[in-house]
Amino acid sequence: MTDIDAAHRAVLADFADAVRQGMARAQKEIPARFLYDQRGSELFEQITGLDEYYLTRTEIGLIEAHGAEIGGHVGRGLTLVEFGSGSSAKTPPFLRAIGAAAYVPIDISAGFLTQAAADVRAAVPGLSVHPLAGDFTKALTLPADVADTPKLGFFPGSTIGNMTAAEAVDLLRAFRETLGKNAPLVIGIDLKKSADILEPAYDDSRGVTAEFITGILRRLRDDLGADLRREDWSYRSFWNADRGRIEMHVRADVDTSIALGEDRWTIAAGETLHISNSHKYSVEESAILARASGFQQVKCWTDPDALFSLQLWRMLPEDLSW
Repeated sequence: MTDIDAAHRAVLADFADAVRQGMARAQKEIPARFLYDQRGSELFEQITGLDEYYLTRTEIGLIEAHGAEIGGHVGRGLTLVEFGSGSSAKTPPFLRAIGAAAYVPIDISAGFLTQAAADVRAAVPGLSVHPLAGDFTKALTLPADVADTPKLGFFPGSTIGNMTAAEAVDLLRAFRETLGKNAPLVIGIDLKKSADILEPAYDDSRGVTAEFITGILRRLRDDLGADLRREDWSYRSFWNADRGRIEMHVRADVDTSIALGEDRWTIAAGETLHISNSHKYSVEESAILARASGFQQVKCWTDPDALFSLQLWRMLPEDLSW
């Protein structure tokens, strides 16, 4: 068994455990990280190019405008460790701008990761690329070839918004452990703005986001062997102003059920499975998040419309963390 095969088995076991835990809650939920198999990753890449989805093009603009400045802050010759790398489409310009010596893309989708690593090698000749398949929400051991090199963490795309504040703190602390001492982090964080902009970004006119989120049902059926009726479900999303987040659910349109092994859950018409959130922050709130996670917000770049932010954080000594 290859390392990638072993990682895939571990992900599926984690998926099944998370389903059983989430379905036992009053508000049934399944973590969004399990959307990202090969098909899910492809759908998310489609989402990033949609007219309604401002995040990716805005962040790419910030990377292009400020990548060299970031390189000046962190120094050249680092190993860039990207958490949740996906297709790595926005990464080559950043790798060149900071003069990275090596690149470690980390993603839960092993198949997608292999192609992404090949694409980066082609885009940045001479770069040492070490793909790592795994669940980046937990501390990971980096490849031996880069273990002793200075590192820069990279977490673009506002994926941090998929978590509650407590979950985000745990994730960022896991990043600290994965990266090792004194590694800075460049992170994309979406900013609070009008619901008129936010809601279409997560419920596009072509239905790509709906297919992406309801893909959790496909994975339940195809990867875990769950017994369910896909036609009983639809997509629902909305802006929750009180919690500062877009919520994404799959909703039962009729009374239905899901069975996984010996477990069966009955779901009433109108009941939902909560799949994903996208929390939005002010610049000040993101600085608080950094501090709670053992980092300090050093620099924050935003676009002219203040839609999105690209931020540079540095690790605080352990005794200064909250």
